[in-house]
Amino acid sequence: MRLISWNVQWGRSAEGVVDLARTVREARQFGDFDVLCMQEVTRGFGALPGHPGDDQFAELEALLPGYTVIDAIGADLPPLAPVSNAALGAESGKKRRQFGNAIATRLPVGLAIRHALPWPVDPRAPSMQRVALEAVLQSDIGALRVLVTHLEFYSEQQRLAQVDALRRLQQEAAAHAARPAPAENDSGPFAATARPASAIVCGDFNSPFDSAAYHRMLEPIPDSPRFVDAWATLHPGKTPPPSAGVYDKEQWSSGEMTCDFVFVTEDLRGRLRRCDIDPHSHASDHQPLIVEFA
Repeated sequence: MRLISWNVQWGRSAEGVVDLARTVREARQFGDFDVLCMQEVTRGFGALPGHPGDDQFAELEALLPGYTVIDAIGADLPPLAPVSNAALGAESGKKRRQFGNAIATRLPVGLAIRHALPWPVDPRAPSMQRVALEAVLQSDIGALRVLVTHLEFYSEQQRLAQVDALRRLQQEAAAHAARPAPAENDSGPFAATARPASAIVCGDFNSPFDSAAYHRMLEPIPDSPRFVDAWATLHPGKTPPPSAGVYDKEQWSSGEMTCDFVFVTEDLRGRLRRCDIDPHSHASDHQPLIVEFA
């Protein structure tokens, strides 16, 4: 199984050009992926730099035939007042502005769950509502949960609360795996609660390698397998290369940072065969991570 995790910055390249089709083309160059986990996908946010399309989730469905595209919205804001700038599109000012994550997969999808992450007050810094998107997938390495997330950038207090929430979700899923409740019937919404304990949690953690949030993610979880860093597992003793600010020096004027990670539950450690941070792509201000499992 091959998974790619990428903060695609609404398809905006390091040079400032928005082209979501290019993003997908470059993802395909890394191999025939089974799962593509994306952060910073938008709907109704045409006023962002480069003017992304009106509905990037629909664009992804068109660009990836044969894949199921699942969306999860973090920030969900009212429309801007109508504007006359034609570059923003005819729908500008009509649709809500939505900013979040997406999973595109060709694997069978069971449950899809959208988890709003904690947003504790921190008046010192800008922030937005964050979300974790969970999909239960049937893969060649068995049933597992894939979660993609994007933690707060400006507030460490909020990032730490969000890491704690991800760990609680893992504990909850392990309990569902151990003691699932039956479905009420086959046609209603009260489906069986079973969720695999095995999980992949990936995305832009906005937390440097070796930071407090990074280490908290790796702490033991009661009654559940703990998380391990896929890259560190396959490159023991080494420091990962930067995953943000490699080519976009304007947005990352303070320097490069390694803040994009793929964490897997410890039971998947032995199945890891590859985890690389691509150093070449200019298609975003972040570099994609490519992970393969045997």
